[in-house]
Amino acid sequence: MPFENPLALAALASVIPLIILYLLRPKPLQVMVPSLMFLMKIQEEKKRFYTSITKLIKDPLFLIQLLVLILLALAAAAPFIETQEPLSGEHTVIIIDSSASMQTDSRFEDAVSDARDYVSRTNSIILAGNTPVTVLEREGSDAAYQTLDSVEPGATVADISGAISSGMQLLDEGGRVVVISDFTNWEGDDPVNAKTLAQSFGLDVEYVLVGRSTDNVGIIQGEVQAVEGSYTYTGVVKNYKNSRELVELEISTGGSTTTQSFNVAAKSTQQFKVDNLKRGITEVTITASDSLMVDNTAYISIPRVSTKEVLVVSDVEKLPSYTALSLMPNIRTTLMNGVPSDLSDYSVVVIANKERALASGEIETLGSFIRSGGESVFVASNALSGDNAGASLQELMPVITDGVVEAERGTTLEVQQETRLSEDIKFDEVAVYTYLNATERRGATTLVSTTEGVPMLSYGTIGDGTVVYLGLNDALAEDAWNNFHNLPEYPVFWFKLAGWLGGTGTITDYNLQTGSVSALAQAQDIETPSGVENVNRVLYDEVGVYTVAGKQIAVNLYDDRESDTTLEGADLIERAEAEEDPGIVRADSYTAKNYLDTYMIIIVFLLVLLELYIIKKRGEL
Repeated sequence: MPFENPLALAALASVIPLIILYLLRPKPLQVMVPSLMFLMKIQEEKKRFYTSITKLIKDPLFLIQLLVLILLALAAAAPFIETQEPLSGEHTVIIIDSSASMQTDSRFEDAVSDARDYVSRTNSIILAGNTPVTVLEREGSDAAYQTLDSVEPGATVADISGAISSGMQLLDEGGRVVVISDFTNWEGDDPVNAKTLAQSFGLDVEYVLVGRSTDNVGIIQGEVQAVEGSYTYTGVVKNYKNSRELVELEISTGGSTTTQSFNVAAKSTQQFKVDNLKRGITEVTITASDSLMVDNTAYISIPRVSTKEVLVVSDVEKLPSYTALSLMPNIRTTLMNGVPSDLSDYSVVVIANKERALASGEIETLGSFIRSGGESVFVASNALSGDNAGASLQELMPVITDGVVEAERGTTLEVQQETRLSEDIKFDEVAVYTYLNATERRGATTLVSTTEGVPMLSYGTIGDGTVVYLGLNDALAEDAWNNFHNLPEYPVFWFKLAGWLGGTGTITDYNLQTGSVSALAQAQDIETPSGVENVNRVLYDEVGVYTVAGKQIAVNLYDDRESDTTLEGADLIERAEAEEDPGIVRADSYTAKNYLDTYMIIIVFLLVLLELYIIKKRGEL
């Protein structure tokens, strides 16, 4: 038996003085007593107690004390035995597919019912949408059952492999992963590869299949276009049945309702159009019910006309940012060389001075405008450098600027967070030769930076307002700091930024596909199809109408494979079971040291109690 502290065994030498003590103990003297009557009763009681013991040992106290010393010495040496213990299997990560196809018939309800059978002592629950969401982390069975009673399916495509990766991070001490899905469609890596990887780390992974093949007719595509001053919606209906289907549509727009009907051949699609869409929300609904209702209605949002007033403050007249903004519909752009004393007519103020620093009065007016709910964009320039901006202006920006940096060979940009502001903008093609050295202010968010980490597109909040820092100066000719204004994406970027800051945006900004994500300047209440949430990042994972910052945004599924309820996941289960046993990257067991000192201390305590009992019975206590 090994010991953690073998030097402590030297304490065994303490038994030697005990032995010597008992050897040198004086022998009892025999004394003649004239009368023994008063001792007879005591002697009889002692005889009954010691008769059975004295047959085995001469002095039990010596043996008890000897054992106590030996056990104390051994306990101090910390003896242990080694055993091979399995990694904990008490923690179960339950992954439930929450994609749109799980709304078919009772698939999601069946998945939740199956999940209840896998609840263990410690549980984590992950909903596998296009962005896996951990709804329960390392909780007991009662919390797991309560969570399962409250979960709802979404309307996105499931990233099963991403959900498994999230589960693996929770199982740092081992356990099992249970994935419950129809396995008909997914994004990301193949779930079979994800299972193999998890098993190679010593995890027990089980795939549970739910659902069966069924029929469906759904709207799988939709697009809104401006045609001759009005908006037209073009949609596509697909019939997944094995027979021809008569499809009847009910179209509700502007308070009126019309209908369309057409035949769709088996396993085929049919295009349809809705002209002269009214501003607001239009609903196109397949009147017949089927197994998957989430794709039976298409929502269309046409923004209501509202002209936004944008002020551009600059000390130069030819400004690419001003040109881009002035070409946008429903945005009235004004160029001034200073900040006026009254900004109440403007919703957005762009500070684009190149050399002239703002005066203290201008900064005070701008600060009041922002804190009361206004929005401002600061474009990098010498005027915003640390030497020229001053502390009062720096406090209004989402970054703290320093000096101007010259990069002779240029520096490249990289997107830090994927949002609709960076979507379709090729920031990696922007060549930057001059920029302001800056650091992100606490509480701000950086979307784009240089490869060295210098913020180039950041935003934050000041009071009730929103501030944006754009590190890409838009000076022209020999004064140019970069080539961004020469790229075709430049006006697109300003269009997106204006829309994000409360402008009208494009029609596509109002009509999204499930799974889209948008960042808000600050946390705020938004209205989703299922309720009100307070967020600073919107995940559009439901079909219906969202109200965000006063804008009505229509969100639809538009996914052929998610709507295809005839697909089955049995083939994936077969592939997963056919995979050979993976090579183990992390062992499924470990060598555990089981220390015995605690047990020895308990025995010592019991022996001491026994010693006290014997002494009391002898009448020596």
